[in-house]
Amino acid sequence: MAETPKLLSGGNPQIPKADGEAPVTAYLAAMPGWKKAVGERLDALIVSAVPDIEKGVRWNQPMYGVEGKGWIVSFRCFTQYVKIHFFNGSQLMPPPPGQFKAEGERYLKIFENDDLDETQLTDWFRQATQYEGWAYARQK
Repeated sequence: MAETPKLLSGGNPQIPKADGEAPVTAYLAAMPGWKKAVGERLDALIVSAVPDIEKGVRWNQPMYGVEGKGWIVSFRCFTQYVKIHFFNGSQLMPPPPGQFKAEGERYLKIFENDDLDETQLTDWFRQATQYEGWAYARQK
């Protein structure tokens, strides 16, 4: 039986760097409390919006990418919310509300009782495939 992943600061699951469905599934399964349902829903929305999405885990967070474009979106657990990170978010219309210090990157925080705007999220996921994301190297 697989060992339960350690939860890091904010309840973020510690999952080793790897590509594919398995590490993302392990991350989702280890998300604590209400955050698990949010993570599972985000994963389903991303896959629905971008059926050929590539998955992996980097820096203890699920990453979603497009061949030739790089990682376009990720999310992770914090103490009071789940943060969705759009690597090319400033190019999305309308742009997600949170602005990182890194140029072009945007985020959205989801708190426990928030209603997910699935229409807007799906539109952002689709839009994100049109722009360069964050470059990555596949695990061999």
